[in-house]
Amino acid sequence: QVHLIESGGGTVRPGGSLRLSCAASGVSFNRYGLGWFRQAPGKGREFVARINSAINYTDYTDFVKGRFTISRDNTSNTVYLQMNSLKPEDTAVYYCAVPGRPLYTSRVESTFHSWGQGTQVTVSS
Repeated sequence: QVHLIESGGGTVRPGGSLRLSCAASGVSFNRYGLGWFRQAPGKGREFVARINSAINYTDYTDFVKGRFTISRDNTSNTVYLQMNSLKPEDTAVYYCAVPGRPLYTSRVESTFHSWGQGTQVTVSS
């Protein structure tokens, strides 16, 4: 079974930064793409960022492009989300996820079959 554990969330002021981490086990990590999603209260889960298995492609929603950076370390089975210039509208529970097939990623939530428990990010003055 795939296990994903997010960490690094917290409360910051607008303009602040956080770095989220997601440690994975039970998966051939270097064969799978990875994604970050978020869910705000009363809203559905939305795509944030993704990175492919070869670490030569990344993709971001327009709302975070230029502020967030996704990266991964295949030696430690960890994916990161560096979040800079945070805004109140970034407040959400953030989840990392692994697709159901190797060597491929997309923005589509239903293609991700394994999810972490989520970590809360709150941006407030």
